[in-house]
Amino acid sequence: MTKAELIDKAAAQSKISKAEAGRVLDSLIGSVTQALAKGESVTLVGFGTFSVSSRAARQGRNPQTGSPISIAASKVPRFKAGKSLKDAVNHR
Repeated sequence: MTKAELIDKAAAQSKISKAEAGRVLDSLIGSVTQALAKGESVTLVGFGTFSVSSRAARQGRNPQTGSPISIAASKVPRFKAGKSLKDAVNHR
């Protein structure tokens, strides 16, 4: 499902315009992004938890030359599905 399809479905289910549904979705995505950028987690009960995890610096290999390269430490977003979401996916 694309973002446009999600907006269409949300607009139809909540009986609001597509423009309003688009603004709500953009606001939700922006709020989650801002929270993660601050290092906070976002929990949507029954759906899941978005969080930030640290990835340590490590050595890798250039796949073209095989020479070793250093990969810097970074922070990465994570998502852990909630029980209701897992149950919905597994019982379809």
